[in-house]
Amino acid sequence: MLHRSLGPLARDLISTVSSDDFSNDGLRYFRAKNVVIGGVNVTAMRLSYVGELGWELYTSADNGQRLWDALWKAGQPFGVIAAGRAAFSSLRLEKGYRSWGTDMTTEHDPLEAGLGFAVKMAKDNFVGKAALEGRTEENSARRLRCLTVDDGRSVVLGKEPVFYKDQAVGYITSAAYGYTVAKPIAYAYLPSGVSLGDSVEIEYFGRRIQATVTADPLYDPTMTRLRG
Repeated sequence: MLHRSLGPLARDLISTVSSDDFSNDGLRYFRAKNVVIGGVNVTAMRLSYVGELGWELYTSADNGQRLWDALWKAGQPFGVIAAGRAAFSSLRLEKGYRSWGTDMTTEHDPLEAGLGFAVKMAKDNFVGKAALEGRTEENSARRLRCLTVDDGRSVVLGKEPVFYKDQAVGYITSAAYGYTVAKPIAYAYLPSGVSLGDSVEIEYFGRRIQATVTADPLYDPTMTRLRG
């Protein structure tokens, strides 16, 4: 069973119910180790899909409630909340994290999706290598772009068409209000000719909403909060 402890006070919270070392040196980013939290054996993974310090905590199904209760009780002095999927989606969009099946499918390649950093072309042959040779994110025909809504309040749902110079050129993949950056966010696949700073329109139930192509991630681009 999976629980997550995420946020700027996550380390302070866990330290009250575990004697294991959750410091940056004790459990570095993208590492995992076995720990005990509230008397429960847990595999802690130092990663976060919301752009904040945190851990994914795995335990057996029969210990799931016990682990939850320990974290919930320990978190009360820190103002802990049980956040749902909407909060999760909002935070991951602020951080620019892609969602498989929504922001990328088998119809897209990693360069179009902005995931070129995860492809090591120097490796020996792998599935899809031939299709990517000679390609870069910059020369891809389309790219997944971050959009911020100009009016600061209109939030779309996803799958809406995006217009550039009055021509339909793409569609929204994911969208949410970004509470940290205080503006609505959307992602869309757009032709490579659409540049940062360009204005586009999102058609939402017959209404055109102005948005701007913006560099991502919007939140913590240096990764200091995740790695701190």
